[in-house]
Amino acid sequence: MKVALLSTRFPPGPGGVERHVAELAPRLAARGHTVEVFTTELYREFPWQRLAPAVAREETTAWGRIHRLPVWTLPGELHYPFFRGLRGALARYGPDIVHAHTYGTNHAAIAAQYARRSGARFVLTAHFHPIWSIEGGWLRHRIRGFYDRRLAGPVLRSAARLIVQSREELHLMERLQVPLPPVAILPPGYTPLPSPAVGGPTFAERHGIAGPYVLFVGRLASNKGLLDLIPAFGRLHAAHPEARLVLVGEDGGMGPAVRAKVAQLALADAVHLLGHLDDDRDLASGYSGARFLVLPSEYEAFGLVLLEALAHGTPVVASRVGGIPEFVPDGEAGLLVPPRSPDELVAAMDRLWNDEDLRRRLGEFGRDHVVPRYTWDALADRVDAVYREVRPA
Repeated sequence: MKVALLSTRFPPGPGGVERHVAELAPRLAARGHTVEVFTTELYREFPWQRLAPAVAREETTAWGRIHRLPVWTLPGELHYPFFRGLRGALARYGPDIVHAHTYGTNHAAIAAQYARRSGARFVLTAHFHPIWSIEGGWLRHRIRGFYDRRLAGPVLRSAARLIVQSREELHLMERLQVPLPPVAILPPGYTPLPSPAVGGPTFAERHGIAGPYVLFVGRLASNKGLLDLIPAFGRLHAAHPEARLVLVGEDGGMGPAVRAKVAQLALADAVHLLGHLDDDRDLASGYSGARFLVLPSEYEAFGLVLLEALAHGTPVVASRVGGIPEFVPDGEAGLLVPPRSPDELVAAMDRLWNDEDLRRRLGEFGRDHVVPRYTWDALADRVDAVYREVRPA
């Protein structure tokens, strides 16, 4: 079958959805499908940044083509990326399956329209975030509420299949109170990082980290609980002055607020903001050298960075939200705490900081018993099965 995968961004733009689509595309091609990716020229949305001119807008790969289309957005809290030329590009390609990634997007609506008019089948992987966890302020949340009430229904009714990553994600979508198409719960896979470099300076030495450290990996975004993490770490640091906090990830709009909170609490010498790490070997070293990974998000559809940490035998402290409790057993691979609960977050961090044996046991369980359950090949097999179930007659 001819498959069109649609996503707002695609590598080299960083992010979980971007990696999801990039891992799925070649595996679907290996299963006999003709695959093309339709995305935009965006590198990131918050702050708005286009890909460098050196990145080809039309690219042929070993598995298929990538179309990086022009994009525009409305200003301020009205922000909403619009693809230019997507309808025409789909019409020229003529896919049997048009598979859009991310609920509520312009390209999902276009995919639904294209399927209704062409007879192709529309599949939506939601990557759903509840209204209170999305980027932006009051107006943006109101607009999203309008979308949920008035516009989501026609898009969802057009889908031959809705894919979610966890039972909790499905429960959240059911609360929209609009009819859902048949649903498949398909968790994502884990992408192994290269082995950390042997010999030479350590991760801490390369980045000037003068002490044992707690690691955060992810976009500096509003749903990540960063303004809870900084003061919680401040309390850990007060009890353990040698402790450091390392934040790895692109600025997703919260960078200035995070830096202001670090300055307000006089933690500049203890908190390191490294930005996005292009070298995966360096990132692997960061995971391996951390005492634990912390992810105090207000919401995560899944949380792939938790698998990345566990794959290196590094335990995790994470919020009991979204899909996280469905794959991180509390007390076995990590410690889970309620979101926006600073006291419980501090207690969990302090417990792991002080207990080397507990860190070892949690990390080993995660590496040996959790991570092997999540592979991109397994996801590709199940997505392939979905396509064959819904394929046009």
